[in-house]
Amino acid sequence: MHSKHSSQINETISWVGKWTFVLAAAGSAVGLGNIWGFPYKAGTEGGGAFVLIYLLCILAVGLPIMMAEIIIGRRARKSPVNAMKNAAIDSGKTSNWQVVGWSGLISGILILSFYSVIAGICLNYILISASPAADVSSVEQFGIVTSSSGRLLFWHSIFIALNILIISAGVVDGIERMVRLLMPMLFILMLVMVINAMINGDFARGLSFLFAPDFSQVDATTFLRAMGQAFFSLSLGMGSIMCYGSYMPQNENIFKTSLTVAGLDTLIAILAGLAIFPIIFAYGMEPGTGPGLVFVSLLSAFVDMPFGNIVGPAFFALLSIAALSSAISLLEPSVAYFEEEKIVSRFSAAMILGLFAWFIGIGSVLSFNDWSDISFIGNLNFLDSIDYLTNQFLMPLGGMMVAIFAGWFLKSNLALDELSSSHILIFKIWKFFIKFISPVLVAAVFVYQLVS
Repeated sequence: MHSKHSSQINETISWVGKWTFVLAAAGSAVGLGNIWGFPYKAGTEGGGAFVLIYLLCILAVGLPIMMAEIIIGRRARKSPVNAMKNAAIDSGKTSNWQVVGWSGLISGILILSFYSVIAGICLNYILISASPAADVSSVEQFGIVTSSSGRLLFWHSIFIALNILIISAGVVDGIERMVRLLMPMLFILMLVMVINAMINGDFARGLSFLFAPDFSQVDATTFLRAMGQAFFSLSLGMGSIMCYGSYMPQNENIFKTSLTVAGLDTLIAILAGLAIFPIIFAYGMEPGTGPGLVFVSLLSAFVDMPFGNIVGPAFFALLSIAALSSAISLLEPSVAYFEEEKIVSRFSAAMILGLFAWFIGIGSVLSFNDWSDISFIGNLNFLDSIDYLTNQFLMPLGGMMVAIFAGWFLKSNLALDELSSSHILIFKIWKFFIKFISPVLVAAVFVYQLVS
């Protein structure tokens, strides 16, 4: 059995660079939610206290599930559907576990459909912030952008086209090449923005907002929010990490690599907070205004700022890069499956699935204007409904099932084989968390989100 396993590896694609998996997985993990969501939640949920709880949640929930996804993906060297199926069969269980892989593929395409519309707005804002209209307030500007379905559709189409181009070029020539270019750019832009916040912002207040622990703000919901953020920010439960793990070279250490990805993801989120909040305080804005803050409040700050016409575009370029590095990981698992099953070529798969996501995304484009009053799930518009379906249902369910499978059904020697026998202690700790701690905590988040 083992010799078949190693001969099979030689035929499959794998990342060339040692750091590629880390960059690709961090790229997948760092998205629009990180750059805005994490700092905002940290600021409103007790600052440093939240950051501390978040780090604990990353270790208790995020890391074990991420390792489980990589173990299952790398062992099979297949897309999430077949990786789950193989892992189940090799463990003497039913192949029905592949349903977990399917739910990942579906949530990836659904998330991409609305994510692309918001990322399109970021692309549009690179131009808008370079030469803001003097007589238009930033609130009016956002209204102008979102009320035109034609404009939103144009940028949504551009963003999806970029995804199709990168994915169709292949794992090494497309994804690897892009993440090795995009992620260093993301870091450099991030540092530029932090320096800008030091010069033009109220940096001391930003620091205390993010890091001064206020335990009076901490209650049970803080733990649940931190746990949700830890789970979602590592992009677990949607097949991306499992798929990227299947390209990970056999000699790479899964534990160390996962730890690095979690660390990078958190670092970027904290840097984002240091880049954004000092500016918000210096210009007397409210940190709790949610996602609109990025497009409305920050744009007006860039207009008033020295060199704002350079800093502004740099910031929206940063957001667009973060969005693109996440988006390619949403499309890749489905494309990998189509290619592996020889349904169509990689290029055709990228085109078909990309256009499918583009088509569903039209509903999200219209949610900002023509369909803004139409409810789909409960009283939610189309975009919010798809967001609700993926974030509150499919992803936590997927993550929970991966944890249950890896903890209770996956044969221990298969996991130990991937984690390499030298780390027997790490294996034992991982096994304990993935069996008893992670599934219970994800279930708690799942129930909390449904109830709230």
